[in-house]
Amino acid sequence: MLSRVRDRTCAHNNAGFVSRSRVLSSLKIYYYKLFACLYGLAGHCCDVTMVNSSWTFNHIKQIWKCPTAEIVYPPCNVTNFLAVPLQPDAAKREMSIVSIGQFRPEKDHTLQLRVLAEFLRVCPDTVRERVKLHFVGSCRNAGDEARVVALRRTVEELQLSQHVVFHLNAPFSELLKVCEDGTIGIHSMWNEHFGIGVVECMAAGLITVAHDSGGPKADIVVDWKAGRTGYLGSTPETYVKALLDIVNLTDADRSALRKRARDSVCRFTDEVFDREFGAALEPLLRPRRHAQL
Repeated sequence: MLSRVRDRTCAHNNAGFVSRSRVLSSLKIYYYKLFACLYGLAGHCCDVTMVNSSWTFNHIKQIWKCPTAEIVYPPCNVTNFLAVPLQPDAAKREMSIVSIGQFRPEKDHTLQLRVLAEFLRVCPDTVRERVKLHFVGSCRNAGDEARVVALRRTVEELQLSQHVVFHLNAPFSELLKVCEDGTIGIHSMWNEHFGIGVVECMAAGLITVAHDSGGPKADIVVDWKAGRTGYLGSTPETYVKALLDIVNLTDADRSALRKRARDSVCRFTDEVFDREFGAALEPLLRPRRHAQL
């Protein structure tokens, strides 16, 4: 976040009137530094520190200056997604790209639309006519609903109406069905601490292209058993390159990639969370047990 303010980059958490002003940007940097100092002081009071990813671990270690922290991945509902049956891509009516996530500003759905527009421009005709981007997510409030209206307007401006489908506040069964019919998963949030939606896409058998930052880069879309589990991108160009690579994979390579990705999400189950959470708390609970004895 400090880098965006320092570079005066306009973003959802760095308003345009601030990024355009050298004075306001400087004041915001001082504010964040002060807040980070107070945050670090609070962190030093913790007996046990748990973080949800390697990226968060490095972030907290830098701010808190704490000697250690335990990485405990959040529990993900992989069981239901692993149960999604895999259909041969050739048997699917569409080449569906699935985006899972609430319509919050930091999810950057607009980037996904820009990626789609560029991909449709360069992909083969036989692929273009089958491509659909499915947004599956909930609206928390009027702000999210306004954001969907703006996204629909962008769809029209980019002439993507025939290639985009919105599933707003869809039931879980609908999400699973969209994943079953899908081919690719896409994620575009910069520096997401973990990325449960990425895990869900991979568990459902979607070949996933996630943002090249944060938890997805550090912990989720990593090699597994000496093989790729997905792709990373940060700009429309890098996302499109990944999508074209996926299109050009053989059926055997796609199947192998999906299997590795599905196997890799065993790290994020409820059972693993329970075990790791308990192990992290053990030093805190041990003195109490001895006192009771």
